[in-house]
Formats: sequence, C-alpha cells, structure tokens
Amino acid sequence: MSALGYVEGKTIIYDYRHADNDESRLASLAAELVATKPAIMMAFGGDIAPYVRDAAKNFPIVFSVSADPVKLGLVASLSRPQRNATGVTFLHDELGSKRLQLLKEAVPRLSHVAFLWNPNHLDNELDDTQRAARSLGIKLLSLPVRTVDELSPALDQATAAQADSVYVVTSTLMVNLMPRIVGYAEQRRLPLIGGWGAWASAGGLMSYGPDVNVMVRRTATYVDKILKGAQPSDLPVEQPTKFLLTISMRAAKALNLVIPESFLIGADQVID
Repeated sequence: MSALGYVEGKTIIYDYRHADNDESRLASLAAELVATKPAIMMAFGGDIAPYVRDAAKNFPIVFSVSADPVKLGLVASLSRPQRNATGVTFLHDELGSKRLQLLKEAVPRLSHVAFLWNPNHLDNELDDTQRAARSLGIKLLSLPVRTVDELSPALDQATAAQADSVYVVTSTLMVNLMPRIVGYAEQRRLPLIGGWGAWASAGGLMSYGPDVNVMVRRTATYVDKILKGAQPSDLPVEQPTKFLLTISMRAAKALNLVIPESFLIGADQVID
C-alpha cells in the first residue's frame, strides 16, 4: 500500500485480528472487525475467508486465497464476481498432478505419498492428485487435518503406513503448522513437496506453485481501486500466470538424493 502512496496512521489504518490457529475464534473475530465499520475487510486464506464472508455481508471484501473462491461462496465466477468480494486466488486445477509428477521425477523410488490437507480449504487438489497418483502407480494416503490437534494423529498414521514422502496442500493452517510438518519429514528422512517456496526454504525438498509474494501484493491494487470508488462485483478475480519450481539442495543432501542436472536446469530457484 505504501507503494501506492498510502501512509499508515495518516491516510490508511490497519486493524488486525489473529485466531492463533483456533478456528473456533474466527467467527467472533470477524464480527469484531465488522463492528468497527471498516472501509474494506481483508481475508487471507481459504479457511478464513468464509467467516469474513458471513460477517461482512454489507462491506467490500478483498481476499487472497489458494482455494476456489467460487466454491467458497465468495464470488459467482472469477471473471464476474457479482458480489461484495474480489481479490486473488492461487488456484490452478492441474497443480496437484504437476507437483506429484515433479516429486516422482526427483525421487523415482517413491511409491507411497502421505497427503496432508485441510478439508475446510475447498479446492480440487486432492482429486487432481489422486488421478495423477493412479497414472504414476503411486499410493496416495489421504490425511485430513482440520485443526492443530489433528496433525499428530495424521503424522502417526503416515508413519504406521510407512509413507515414503510427504505432499502438503498449502492453507493457513498448514502454513502455521509448517515447522512441525517439515520437522517430521526431516526426522523421518522423507522428501516433502509443498505449494509455496516457503516449504523448500523451511527444509522441505521442493515446492511448485505461484509466486505468493507477488500475488499477495496484488491485493493492494484491489484495495486501492475500491477505496477510489470501484465495486468489488466489477473487478475480476486475478489468477497466477507464472509458477515457480524451488529445490532445496540442502534437503536433497540430507536425504542422500542425487538430483539430475537436467531437473535442476528447470528450477526457478535452487537453495544450497
């Protein structure tokens, strides 16, 4: 927002609420913000946006989600929102199959993938990844994690099933649980792939997905336009056009993996 000329405390005021991984608090926190009568409500995360949607029916909403905003009930369609919300989505239906293909290419021996996902985060990634798993001859172990307390049992199930790799569907909850998930993969010496570069930076083997920093910054453009009089219903939802492959050589070395040079050439970022 500062790049667009806004000065915090003078021309714009930000009011935040944090649920600290407690989903039961989201509805009340959203209601608290609505009570302040903001010019715009912002929602970051597909598991958070529905609570903002329900609380702020009479306020403009700008969202940044990796789930499907149509399925979340935020917009009628991506091209024509027709409601009081708009923003950016990282959604791309074919990313699940692409990520699994990349993981298989980097780790040819993998055969049993622990698939961590939040069912409250609506998208098509599980279905798409399951189709890819069948075509690649890989067993996909679906491990739904809706709350912080459900992570440990899910990881125990992955251990009991002798999963040989980890696939994480990024959501607000999963990002908050990133240290524990990556720590598990490191302890069990399992290659891990996630949808954002942060997964590789945190210690996972690789990630493939949109440049999240660029997409989040794009939400500022929506805020600016709405503050200047535009209606959310008239602003199409923006989708990513570029996807980044990030590989952690540090993780590869810890796993005793030799990543083919031909594979590394295709990476957008290599972490030593």
